[in-house]
Amino acid sequence: MSAESYVDTPINGPLLDDGPSANISQLPSALPSGRISPLDETAAEVVVPASHELIVVSCYTRFDNLAHGPRGTEAKRSLYTFRLDENHGELVLYAVSSDNSVMNPAFSRFDPRRNLLYTCTESVAEPGDIVTYSVDPRTGKLFKIGSRSAGGTSTCYLTLDQGCKNMLVVNYWDATIGVFGLEPSGALGEAKSFHDPNEGRGMQVSHKKHVNHSENDPSAQKERQSDPHSHAVILDPFFGKIAYVPDLGMDLIRQFRFDPESGTLECAGTCRSGPDGRTALGPRYIEFHPTLPVAYVVNELSSEVSVFAFDKENAERLLCQQDVSTAAPTLRLVQTVRTIPEAWPNDMNTCGRISVHSSGHFVLVSNRGHNSITVFRVHSEHDNQGMLSLVQMQHTRGATPRHFQFDSSGQWLISANQDSDKVSVFRFNVATGNLEWTGHEYNVPSPNFVCCMRPQMTLPTQRRPSSTTGDATVQATTMLSRL
Repeated sequence: MSAESYVDTPINGPLLDDGPSANISQLPSALPSGRISPLDETAAEVVVPASHELIVVSCYTRFDNLAHGPRGTEAKRSLYTFRLDENHGELVLYAVSSDNSVMNPAFSRFDPRRNLLYTCTESVAEPGDIVTYSVDPRTGKLFKIGSRSAGGTSTCYLTLDQGCKNMLVVNYWDATIGVFGLEPSGALGEAKSFHDPNEGRGMQVSHKKHVNHSENDPSAQKERQSDPHSHAVILDPFFGKIAYVPDLGMDLIRQFRFDPESGTLECAGTCRSGPDGRTALGPRYIEFHPTLPVAYVVNELSSEVSVFAFDKENAERLLCQQDVSTAAPTLRLVQTVRTIPEAWPNDMNTCGRISVHSSGHFVLVSNRGHNSITVFRVHSEHDNQGMLSLVQMQHTRGATPRHFQFDSSGQWLISANQDSDKVSVFRFNVATGNLEWTGHEYNVPSPNFVCCMRPQMTLPTQRRPSSTTGDATVQATTMLSRL
């Protein structure tokens, strides 16, 4: 399938899980054009966030076309939807997908404005797909409404821009980065632009014969870094117009100027993902602090986090200058910290997820091999602002924590332990940064990603002629608490 082709489920066509036949706006979860219904005297309904949170866990369904070698169980069902008990951290299974056409979903992004879930599929042998689901907020059911080729292999990351008008997509294996337009309904439009760091050159390593990414000795590192491998894409939180792409193969963070109107990416230089003179860093993910001008990069191969100061002046110059190819870096390295014990061999670990807690006080990283989550405290003192110090290393009660995610409260952490077929839940102390094992674990085959969603729900206000706006709010909220 070409990058320009998009398959929408026809109005009278079948949907995932044998759901009702409908277009996007008719589905039980869909919100018209992403708009929130205003609450006024004449409104017959109100759209409010649900009182519950849904957790979607994606699973590997096929191992032979992956760059790494999972050691768990091939899943027969690709997506599991749970409901989170926010008082005790327990998960209740609500829905399991039955559409066998979606293979190896490996990254998901939820759009709460429209109750849409976007999931991309992973394969080094064939182009990935970006699959769009409508989410029923009451049942957790996922209704497949469209699919589009990602235009590259081993698709691994999706980012929505600030206006939710574009989706930025990264394909790990061939390193390509695409920008797709989004229709008002949330459906993916055509590709607006593509960037290829290889500039059309063939890759040195064949997808048919490559090193298992679970290995991290010097020979494996050399092969993994023979070609560019883009691993993520995020936009700066200040302007929303500078894109950062960690390149695991080249030990670089690529910098782009992003135009949300045209959907184009202009190359604007690079910076190293760690100290000069070092090799085999392997930058995987990058995240910004919620309030400080600081970014955190997890280096997968060296098991380290690099802390970068964001240079706002350089960023402003980059956005204004005509030729961005000569732009100065907007990230400046200020610290590098290790994520595993000093005596633990590097070749026995690779890093997975990095997450900045919503409070801004902590940064967490998962270690695959050491099978732990490392918690760092973020310092607020002027001289050390944004820098990290170790709080705790907590075993994940499972093997290979490929991904983890916080719920919206920041109190519960859900870990996807890929190689032990387990999803585990931890309580997070937002004051101390300590993770506490809850004892809650769930059997899920080859879990690789956790997506937490608080969907929007449309409720009738049951307005009486004498009701006030406040009365309607109380009535709608009361109804919501009963769901």
